[in-house]
Order: sequence, then structure tokens, then C-alpha cells
Amino acid sequence: MVQEVVRLPLAVGEELAIRKNRLGEGGKRFCVVTGTHGDELEGQYVVWRLNRLLTENPEWLCGTVDLYPALNPLGISTITRGIPLCDLDMNRTFPGSETGSMSEYIAAKLTEDLKGAAACVDIHASNIFLREIPQVRVNVNTASRLVPMAKRLNMDFIWVHAAATVLESTLAYNLNALDTPTLVVEMGVGMRLTRSYGDQLLNGLLSLMQSLGMWKGPVDPITDPLLGDDGNVSFLNASGPGIFVPCVGHAARVEKGQEVGIVADPLTGEIRETLKSPVSGLLFTLREYPVVYEGSLLARILELQA
Repeated sequence: MVQEVVRLPLAVGEELAIRKNRLGEGGKRFCVVTGTHGDELEGQYVVWRLNRLLTENPEWLCGTVDLYPALNPLGISTITRGIPLCDLDMNRTFPGSETGSMSEYIAAKLTEDLKGAAACVDIHASNIFLREIPQVRVNVNTASRLVPMAKRLNMDFIWVHAAATVLESTLAYNLNALDTPTLVVEMGVGMRLTRSYGDQLLNGLLSLMQSLGMWKGPVDPITDPLLGDDGNVSFLNASGPGIFVPCVGHAARVEKGQEVGIVADPLTGEIRETLKSPVSGLLFTLREYPVVYEGSLLARILELQA
């Protein structure tokens, strides 16, 4: 059943409505959210697939599933990463306040609606600049609780990252602080759908639901993910402007010293920089948008032991 979570008046007689679809009833509650950033669309496909599966097979569902396909509907409709009316990153506004600004009010209402779930999965899709392999990102402070759940999600990689002040204003941080276990998925690239990644995550969601006692239907075998932390993730950044031309494919295994790509100068025909991998491992992030400047992130590599 489609339900409204937030409704607010806008200019010229328009309204902003954020909706969820509730499937099943009673028992534990499982939430899937996406569309926090308007340029991240990978989660739309996943929610659509899960929606259809649950609707067509209600006898396999034990409990309640809430699906939130568009936390930032204005951003999605205008192809804008943040909230268009105030140019804010929605994932930097939580937990919000019901007496605050429009964005703070929305954040507060969403937090209130989501808290108390047995589990929540927050699906992101990098941005228009970078392509990511399917992964779960977990704050080190919640790793002992969340990593076992993350292993059920059928992702390729679990990145346990250090705590940072900026994370305290994200949806996942605040739900976890409210004792609502929340996993952040990053996969694919902004403004696109990667069907294979979506299908992979769909099976992972069913696997997690099965572990919670909420799914009696079939689940395909899941991937055993790689586990890493900030200590074994290396970054490649551009030292100056140009066009980034990768020499290897995304998700490739690379050797220490192997060429990953170049930064080229179309005006002079020069190669401004040759980027080589500092470690042997998995190229889990690769730049998708070719124009780069000093400091632009080009790649991330998870170091793997031989």
C-alpha cells in the first residue's frame, strides 16, 4: 500500500510528497531506501524488482517491507544531486528537526518513519564521476554489528571505514545511533542503471531478509565478499588538469607498478601524467567522467595479499 511520509507545500500551488510502498503486515519491518541523491539511480531498478517480487509472491513474505524509492523526488525529477530548492546535500541534513528548515523537517520525518526497523538498506550509486563495484560501506564504530549483516547482501566488497565528523549528518549514521541497523550500499555510476549490479543486490536483499526470518522464498547462493579497511585502500589522484584515459577495465585485478591510466592534454598532444598502481589488488573505483583537475580522484585499489 502506497503511503505518504512527508507532504509540504511549494510555490505556485505545487506540493512535495515523499512516498513509500508498504508490503506485508505485522512481524519485523525491513526498509529499503534510495534516491537520496537525485543523480543516483541504480537503486530505482532494485526497488522496482523487489516490489514486483514481493507483490507477486506475498506468501513468501513474513513481516513488513517498506520501500522508499525517492527520498529526494525533486532532485530525481531535475537530475540534481542535492535538494534543488536549497542546493543542499540531503545526506548531510540528518537527523533534522521538525521545527527547522524544509530540508531539516523532511530529514526529521524520514528518520522518525524509518527508526525501529529490524534492518534498513540505503542504496547509493556513487556519482557521475566515478564507477563503483557493488560494495557495502560500514563505519568502524558499528562494524561488529553490521559486518555480519553486510555479508548477507551479496556484494563484492565490504569497506570498513574510519569515523568522520561529516558522517554524523548522514541517514545511516543517525539510524544506527537510534539502534536501527542500517547498511550503506554503493554501486555503479550516477545517472545510469547497471542491471547486473541491481540483480546481484536483489538476491542479497532476499538473503538478508531470509536471515531475519522474513523470507521463505528461494535465494540464490551469495558472494563471499572481500573485507577491507582504510589501511589497505590506496587512492590515485590527478596531479593536474587534463583528460583521464584508463588503461585497464573497472573491477580489474592490477599488479603493483602496473599502468592504470594516463592524464592527457588534448591541446598539446602530451601525456601529462602516467598513473601506476602503488599496490597489487582490486581496482574497485574507476573514474567514469574523463575531465580532471588537480586532486581529482581517478581510482581506488583494495590491496590484496598474494
